[in-house]
Amino acid sequence: MTDSYTFHTPIGFLTIREEEQKLTKLFWEANSAQTMKNELHSDFLYEVYTQVNEYLTGRRNQFDVPLKYQGTQFQQSVWQELQKIPYGETRSYQEIAIGIGNGRAVRAVGQANNKNPIMIIIPCHRVIHKNGDITGFAYGVEVKQYLLELEKGMGLR
Repeated sequence: MTDSYTFHTPIGFLTIREEEQKLTKLFWEANSAQTMKNELHSDFLYEVYTQVNEYLTGRRNQFDVPLKYQGTQFQQSVWQELQKIPYGETRSYQEIAIGIGNGRAVRAVGQANNKNPIMIIIPCHRVIHKNGDITGFAYGVEVKQYLLELEKGMGLR
């Protein structure tokens, strides 16, 4: 059974979805008016909600929730590589491509980032261009900038 919850954060509304006590999606919700009516009725969703809020207030730098995501083998290898990027650090698209053993797959890494089903916890926001440019984030440059500044500037409180 799939369950979901949408909640307000400093970066807008986020929706979390779970299936069998595993997080399947965490995404930015563009239009949340109708989804805000749902209730948080799963202990697992409450735990994810709590951890995301702790992260967004600078009190958490690692997540401890089981994940379940679907994608191509390539996408999954990129998402696994993203999870190796330490809190407060960034990597270039090329570094991720090299990390998965295919240094020429820079554009494909960008496309896999764009398809990331579990933002923040699979930290696609930590991937930047070689020249330091932060464009190319599925949820907008402002959200990416916020997350990067949160991690670099605030650390754990």
